[in-house]
Amino acid sequence: MRCNYCEWRCDLNENKHGVCKMYYEEKGVIKERFPNRWCTCGISKIESIPFYHAYPGSKSMVIGTSSCNFDCRYCSNSYIAKEEPAKQQEGNYEFTPEELVRMAQKQRCHNIVFNVNEPTVSMPSLIEVSQAAKKAGMSMGCLTNAYMTEEASDIIASIFSFINISLKGMAAEFYREYIGIKDGQPILRNIKRLARTNHIEVTVPVIQTINDHELDEMAGFLAEIDRDIPFHVFRLLPEYKMKDCEYPSIDRINESLMLVREKLNYVYFHNFVGSDWVNTVCPDCGAEVIERLSLGCGGDRLTRFHCLDNHCQVCGREISLLGSKTDWNIEGVLL
Repeated sequence: MRCNYCEWRCDLNENKHGVCKMYYEEKGVIKERFPNRWCTCGISKIESIPFYHAYPGSKSMVIGTSSCNFDCRYCSNSYIAKEEPAKQQEGNYEFTPEELVRMAQKQRCHNIVFNVNEPTVSMPSLIEVSQAAKKAGMSMGCLTNAYMTEEASDIIASIFSFINISLKGMAAEFYREYIGIKDGQPILRNIKRLARTNHIEVTVPVIQTINDHELDEMAGFLAEIDRDIPFHVFRLLPEYKMKDCEYPSIDRINESLMLVREKLNYVYFHNFVGSDWVNTVCPDCGAEVIERLSLGCGGDRLTRFHCLDNHCQVCGREISLLGSKTDWNIEGVLL
């Protein structure tokens, strides 16, 4: 029996637990090996995940499981993504979907975000969490590499109202050498599909001399879909099999973003302390409508919010945001 959650489409008879080692087949049904087991369950501000245009300033409960369907040579989460899942379970938490939702409510979270590894490796559990969250009136988001089947993309679209997709490159050679898959065409297909029905943001983990030359092509691809898709250029600090590589030059990458900023309305460059490129600027008049502080390593914070009705307060241009101020509480932010 073949698994239809991701594009590997593993035969669970030949490869008992699949590439991700998270599933098995029983009487014609695909089942999780470790349902409702979480490697993390914590509280974060949504900007640090990162989402900049989904419920700015809101509080999120962040969750993750084990494993991944990629083998990124530079993975900064390899201790979770590439470790044998069975070995991780002793240190993992076990919470039912209802318990997760109650904890999120108790901490006054607006939403729940799956953000540590890849959601397609834990789909049944996430479906159950989404059902419990929906009953409680709580939205869900996720980070994903989008290497999923078309069937799974429909499920992802129904579970999560906001999605940050990691677009790691464009060239097939890059995906074969650095990611361990044939090519990135399914990812591009799924970006187009999810953008039709969901709020999406796209993040590129930049590896200097490896994929930085493709930023302009990525921006062109996204601009053909929607110029308002937020584009996060993430200064990657390589780990795992590339931990000896030099860290990317901030100035060099910023120079390469000049053409990107002409193609997309919302371009951000972060994952380093003190970035000057984390604020949301009105595409028409250039006013800063949302201000953020960059603390590095996913520590971004909202500091000022100048578009309470989702419009620029200077020229009136609509700013692409999911939700409005009445949908969530912004705490400790100057309005």
